[in-house]
Amino acid sequence: MKKSHLRILEDEAIYVLREVAAQFERPAMLFSGGKDSICMAWLARKAFYPGKIPFPLLHVDTGHNFKETLDYRDSFVKEIGAQLIVRTVQDSIDSGRVVEETGPRASRNGLQTVTLLDALSEFKFNCAMGGARRDEEKARAKERFFSFRDAFGQWDPKNQRPELWNLFNAQHNMGEHFRVFPISNWTELDVWQYIAIEEIPMPSLYFSHKRDIVMRDGVPLAYIPEILTLLPEEKVENKMVRCRTIGDITCTGLTFSEAQSIEDIVMEVASTRTTERGGRADDKRSEAAMEDRKKQGYF
Repeated sequence: MKKSHLRILEDEAIYVLREVAAQFERPAMLFSGGKDSICMAWLARKAFYPGKIPFPLLHVDTGHNFKETLDYRDSFVKEIGAQLIVRTVQDSIDSGRVVEETGPRASRNGLQTVTLLDALSEFKFNCAMGGARRDEEKARAKERFFSFRDAFGQWDPKNQRPELWNLFNAQHNMGEHFRVFPISNWTELDVWQYIAIEEIPMPSLYFSHKRDIVMRDGVPLAYIPEILTLLPEEKVENKMVRCRTIGDITCTGLTFSEAQSIEDIVMEVASTRTTERGGRADDKRSEAAMEDRKKQGYF
């Protein structure tokens, strides 16, 4: 019987996850509570069943996450029986490792790079898996499944190892590490279709709900007074919105939507002509914003 394309993608991702477990002594899986990291953790549970997931989940908390995301994170990790490690940007600020941005457009999103690199060093992780996909953004389209990082955590897009016939070279020197992307070949639509057939429970943020928002640079942002400072010309409105991608509140653009179910979301994603990161304010800081952050060690 011919496999569906989703089961082929699932097999590929599970193969990559098992390769990580086989080749790295101290891997970790980045987990944000977003749909891609949820799928990746779900795949990890399937890859090593009936045993436990053989590596911890690592969450870098900016301190400006949606409460719904954190509540979901804790319940989901408990459900799948995984180990969770949390490191916070606030601790990096308090220790003087980073300086918090100021002004109404300030964001902690870029600061999490230092927190992540410090966590990798603290636990001596030599591999960090992430849910990035090639269809998300042009810089991420340049990544390999196994993406080498130097001793400073930096990525050189012009100096990557070839990957022929799914043969992955994980050799590295002390202090170097790899980023691995098991669902690189998936699309946003693939992710939601997989969520549908696997019946994976999802955070409420992904479904249409009423929320106070502010329009900034043509993008609706969630208005939470203690996190987002209004500009003089801005006003708060209550609208039906949902998240397509979940991250730091200050840069996570919302989508006007009536999608109340996974099936509604699948239909919406299938018909949209806007990428899911089209509303991410952090990607709009420059033409090469994502690539610049990745070269510094961002995921």
